[in-house]
Amino acid sequence: MNASTTPSTPVAPQPTGANSKRAKALKGVSLVVLLGLAYGGYEWYLGRHEEATDNAYVQGNVVQITPQVGGTVTAIFADDTDFVKAGQPLVQLDPADAKVAMDQAEANLAQAVRQVRTLYANNTTLNAQIAVREADIARAKTDLARATDDLNRRQSLVGNGAVSKEELGHTQSQVAAAQNALSAAQAGVTAAREQLNSNQTLTEGTQIASYPTVLAAAAKVREAYLAVHRAALPAPVDGYVAKRTVQLGQRVAAGAPLMSLIPLNQLWVDANFKEVQLRNIRIGQPVLMTADVYGKKMEYKGTVAGLGAGTGAAFALLPAQNATGNWIKVVQRVPVRIALDAQQLVSNPLRVGLSMEATVDISDQSGKSLSEAPHPTSAVQTAVYAAMDKGASDAVQKIIAANAGHSSKPGKGSK
Repeated sequence: MNASTTPSTPVAPQPTGANSKRAKALKGVSLVVLLGLAYGGYEWYLGRHEEATDNAYVQGNVVQITPQVGGTVTAIFADDTDFVKAGQPLVQLDPADAKVAMDQAEANLAQAVRQVRTLYANNTTLNAQIAVREADIARAKTDLARATDDLNRRQSLVGNGAVSKEELGHTQSQVAAAQNALSAAQAGVTAAREQLNSNQTLTEGTQIASYPTVLAAAAKVREAYLAVHRAALPAPVDGYVAKRTVQLGQRVAAGAPLMSLIPLNQLWVDANFKEVQLRNIRIGQPVLMTADVYGKKMEYKGTVAGLGAGTGAAFALLPAQNATGNWIKVVQRVPVRIALDAQQLVSNPLRVGLSMEATVDISDQSGKSLSEAPHPTSAVQTAVYAAMDKGASDAVQKIIAANAGHSSKPGKGSK
């Protein structure tokens, strides 16, 4: 058989240019429809149970270290990135001036205690003076009685000439003198009792330690003691030092920022959700987060701890004036606080200001949108400064005990 008689294979007709474009368009439309259906399915099955945002940042307590008294910096014990424990000294100021004021306050307190001791001791002295004046009254009464008897006897003898008129006059003068002495003694008792009452008014119902002038002097000692010990600035909490601006030899004023202390174990996330995303967010809902610093491989677990009471624009330094001029609606955002897992912060520490992506599971709608129960205790607190107050009280009591004699209570004659 030759080639001319071999049957030929049928060839499919080639599509024209218009048909090719139509087929590509149909494929594109089909792809878009499939993607739309996939996204719609995702939103229906998963997306409707979640609210997500990438406008989220790590926040924490930035503790400002500021001096309570002014002074010259003589030592700096911590620098940026250093970790310090609560109570550890950070900065030392020159305490020379404060020590001089402390010495003067201690001397004034000691003097005040001794002056008050004198007031209590005067009660006993005045009681003794009253006893002396009462003895004078008894003696004056005896003298008056004797002079009166002498006068009576002489008056009975004047008629028969046994007693001269001159002698009778002398006896009458002695009676008058005895009466004057009795009146003077009685007045002396009254004056002594008034002095005792006056002195008891100053001492009644008080002790040396609670006497007003002693309390005023003790307050000055406490003030000076605190000024001396506040020259050393301790760390109020455990944390890392940041933004150290203080320099050696610098003269700082009270309240001037010297450095910051950040406790990285007390961090949270502020996720700024759009106002249209808030309708289903409730306190207590679980949150999954990722940090840019670790990437998607590290996922943090958190809980919605609270919703802000206002939008970010409401608390801005220059809030928007929407009631003036032309107005364009801008979707606002509200900060939602998310509590982090403390154990995850230990193994994968974060830093203040880091970017986060947060996804809230809104399936559970049983929580509240705003917290109604007040915190039973302070959210953050420190006991570092309590030791200073106790030390000041101990210093005051030591000075009072050293100058109050055997007892700081009122003496026997205080009543």
